[in-house]
Amino acid sequence: MKNTKQITEGALLTGIYLVMLLILLFLPIPIIGTFLMFALPIPFVIYSYHFGFRPGLVMLVGATVLASVVATVFSFPVTLLSGLGGVSLGGAMYNKRNAYETWISGSLGFIGGLVAVYVLTQLLFGLNWMEEIQRAIDQSISMTEDVLTSIGGEETEATVQMIREQMESLPDYLPGILAVTGIVMALISQWLSYKLLNRLEKAGLFFPPVREMRLPVSILWYYFIAMILNLIFMDGEGIWYMAAVNVSLLTGMLLIFQGFSFIFFYSREKQWPKAVPIMAIILSVLLPQLFLYLVRILGIIDIGFPLRDKVEKKK
Repeated sequence: MKNTKQITEGALLTGIYLVMLLILLFLPIPIIGTFLMFALPIPFVIYSYHFGFRPGLVMLVGATVLASVVATVFSFPVTLLSGLGGVSLGGAMYNKRNAYETWISGSLGFIGGLVAVYVLTQLLFGLNWMEEIQRAIDQSISMTEDVLTSIGGEETEATVQMIREQMESLPDYLPGILAVTGIVMALISQWLSYKLLNRLEKAGLFFPPVREMRLPVSILWYYFIAMILNLIFMDGEGIWYMAAVNVSLLTGMLLIFQGFSFIFFYSREKQWPKAVPIMAIILSVLLPQLFLYLVRILGIIDIGFPLRDKVEKKK
């Protein structure tokens, strides 16, 4: 009976996945396409949530074969990415992991999927991502130079040179960009899956409040080691330089999340209006060079020193 249910539900969810995939491939509407990119992992999440990690991988294999036949060969990387991320999320939920542990598991799955897509698109389709990124950078620099030249000004050449140096370093951040993309995809897909499962099955799945998020102290060590390596390998070349800039990028983002978590926590403890932490987020988006730096420092202090314990003790 259990095997019959597994097969039936697997076939149904695979069919739903294929329909969404076909809509994504043959109905090029940006808004719908963006939503479907985050919704495609949901059938894999639901199946793995019901039956576990290994059955989820079996469904992934079947969906990959069917997608390559029904759609096009270009659907293979998309299915691999959605499947690995979805199975990782659903498998963690099946094992009763909490929301943040599930998020970490899903992030690893999506990052692995992105790396696999990066490798396979080069092997199967001859697509060199580094060359494409460099070509896009050159075009952007050329357009920016034309615009600044038309505007005029004494510092045009210096501005163009500064922009060129910043953009040409972008390929060095490719591993970090892939990692951040995987983390964001996992978060959004997990949130959508929680909403759907709660509505369909009353599963009671939810993220704890942001104010309760506490990252391990080891994040600080990774961040400071990466900063030291950045100072040592400043020549912009070599694997140690790339490792340093990408680790500092990832850990820096995590510290920013921790800083926002503390802002939400402190606002609640002081009974400030909800608009205060929201305004902090808005200001960080509008003026990132100033406010994100301050929020990161706040995250470092929150992890390194028991600020929350002191605030709660005073209360």
